[in-house]
Formats: sequence, C-alpha cells, structure tokens
Amino acid sequence: MMSTPFLGLAGFLLTLALIAFGFPVSIAMAVVGLGGIALSGGWDQAAYVLSTAPFEAIFPYSFSVIPLFVLMGVFAAHAGLSRSLFDLIKAFVGHWRGGLAVSTVGASAVFGAICGSSLATVATIGRVAMPEMRRYGYDDSLASASVAAGGTLGVLIPPSIILVIFGLLTQTSIGALFMGAILPGVLGAVLYALAVIVRARRNPALAPAGQRSPWGRRIALLGRVWPVMLLFGMVIGGMQLGWFSPTEAAAVGAVGAFLLALVMGGLSLPVLREVARETAALTGMIFLILIGAAFFNFFLETTGLPRMLAETIGQSGLHPTVVMVLILIFYVILGCFMDSMSMILLTVPLLAPVAVALDFNMVWFGVLVVTVAEIGLITPPVGMNLFVVQATAPGLRQETVIRGILPFIVADILRLALLLFFPWLVVAGF
Repeated sequence: MMSTPFLGLAGFLLTLALIAFGFPVSIAMAVVGLGGIALSGGWDQAAYVLSTAPFEAIFPYSFSVIPLFVLMGVFAAHAGLSRSLFDLIKAFVGHWRGGLAVSTVGASAVFGAICGSSLATVATIGRVAMPEMRRYGYDDSLASASVAAGGTLGVLIPPSIILVIFGLLTQTSIGALFMGAILPGVLGAVLYALAVIVRARRNPALAPAGQRSPWGRRIALLGRVWPVMLLFGMVIGGMQLGWFSPTEAAAVGAVGAFLLALVMGGLSLPVLREVARETAALTGMIFLILIGAAFFNFFLETTGLPRMLAETIGQSGLHPTVVMVLILIFYVILGCFMDSMSMILLTVPLLAPVAVALDFNMVWFGVLVVTVAEIGLITPPVGMNLFVVQATAPGLRQETVIRGILPFIVADILRLALLLFFPWLVVAGF
C-alpha cells in the first residue's frame, strides 16, 4: 500500500477528476474523503466520522453569517437593482465610446458585491446590458466579454460569501478580509474599464458613443440607487467601526435588503416565497459542500499531505514569490473546471499550511486566492462565465465571447502582478 501522504495526493487528484467528469462537488469530496478514511484508518473510523462530521461542519455559530448574506443577495436581486445600477452608470458614461461596456463592468461590480455570486451576476446583468449594447451597435465580442469579466468582480468586493468561507476555514478575521478586498476589487473594475476604453479607441466601430444624459436624469437615478450605497456602507462600515460582528452585519444587510426590495416595489407574496426557496436552496448547496469538505479535509489531515507539502516547499529553497506564482497558476487552471466556492473549499485546507509556513499574510493570501479563483471563470476554453453570458443573448456564439475576453485577462494579469508585488494594496485596507 502507498505511503499515507501519497494516498492523500491520489485522493486529491481523484476528486478533481470526478468533478471534471461532472460529479457534484459535495458528493465527490464526501465519497473520496470517506473512502480514504476507510483505507487509511479503517471502517470504524470512517463510520465515526460519518456520524459526527456533518453536524460539526455546519453547527458553529459563525456559520450563520452564510444564510444571512445569501438572503441579503436574494432580496437585492428581487429589488430590481441590476437595471437601476446599469442605468445610473450609463447616465454618467454612456456617451463615451465604450461607455455602455464600462457601465456593465461598474454595475456588475456593485450588484455582484451584494449578490455574492459570479454566475448569478453574469446572468442578471447580461439580461439587462446585452440588449442595450446590441441596440447601440456594440460588437458582440466586446459586449459579451464585458459582461463575463464584470461578473468576476463582485465576488471579491465585500460582503463576499467566498471571503467569509475562506476566513472560517483559516481562522482569519472576516472583517480584515473584507477591508483588504475593497481596494483590489475597485482596482479590478478600473482596469477592466480601461481595457474597454483602450479597445474602443483603437477600433471605434466596436463601441459607438451613446447619447449624453441630462443632469436631471442623472440626479433622479442617483435618488433610486443611493439606498444601495447606504446599505453597503452600513454593513462594511459597521464592521470596521466595531458596531457589528460579521454575523450582526449580515443580519443588518439582510433586513436592509428586505426593506430596499419593499420600498422599490419588488416584493409580493409570490416573490417572498421565491426568496425563501432560493435562500434555502443556495444555503443548502453551500452547507452540503461544507459537509463534503469536512469529510475530505479530515482525510487530508490524517494522511499528513498538507504538512508534507508545507515541509517540502519550505525545504525546496524556492523563493516565496515563486511559490505564490505557482499557486496562482494552479488556480487559473482549476477555474476552467470548477466554481470559485468549490475551489476554495477543496484547496485551501491543502494550501493554507503552505502559506503559514512561508509566513504569508493570510488576508493578502486570501484576497489573492479569491481573485485568481474568479479569473479562472473567464479563461477559455471552459471558463464558466463564458457559457453563462452566451445563454443570456440569443444567437451569441462561444467563439465570439472568447475572442473578446483576452484584454480582460491581460487586465487581470496586471492586477495580480500589482497585488503580488505591492501587498500594501491589500493590507493597507485594515
């Protein structure tokens, strides 16, 4: 029988293979984890873990932040915020060449921050932005790529469920992660906007200029959107000032999003039932993945693979920056096959000991990992956001989306380089 760390490595690779072949992430991790525990520790130990791990994986009080932030995002989605955000930014920059694509990036960043899901952001903003950009004669490659890329931003900008899960897995302050992610998220939006503007200036036919909106319309639209900014400020500012714990901030956000949807006329009894159904489904999915990850992580710990990996890298003489670059490349490749949450739950227990051994700042490490996990969602040939945006626009071909995504990937590489070599862009936030 192979030595125990190599059993852990074989289990990790088998889990990746099962996910690549379409197995649900939670089932793949649970089956491999329990099977590995049985092989390494016997069936009695596997039975004990099976009877205790599901409860222990989700009962801690700190995990209550997850359904509350999910509820906040679902209420926000039903409040009709995507159209309001897009119209507001369009009113200010829509007359630029590429202004509608810039509006798409900005609306995606803000909506995604509240929604918390990259795929949901792409689907929601795509249904609003794609018809508008087509109406003004935008090239489909630029229009669709701006939707796909913009969807990656909101998962980093707090409040972010992915950052919450990273913090819970690594015992890192969620408030510090949120504050550290603000500047990198804004930087990503700015670089995406610059990518659009550069393309539009080099080839004006890609993105014709729109009509300039009068100041009266701009102010009216501001009046519709300012409660969103107030809600965002209360949640993040309240944690930073010590008014709320992360769980209390999530509760404030959920209640605030409910009131926002109520005031904006987005609530009815059928909508409330749909909100409850979506919240339960999303929370259940996340908790099932957490339970599967609990089995898998117990298996990895018993094999000693994370410890061996940390010791091997520490003794290799590789510079920490080189190790970080290799980790980032690994996540880009993995992102072609998996969503960001599954990647974080599967890999962070393996790589966090490496980060600790190399004395990485865990907030900086977490922001980099979440950033690059999202980038994987737009890397061809199978980045998941590329397929979602295709589904939002009739007649859109996958090759068209891929053709337009390269400038945004270049912008992402530049952002990663800046965060890698200038850590203060993250740590200055807390």
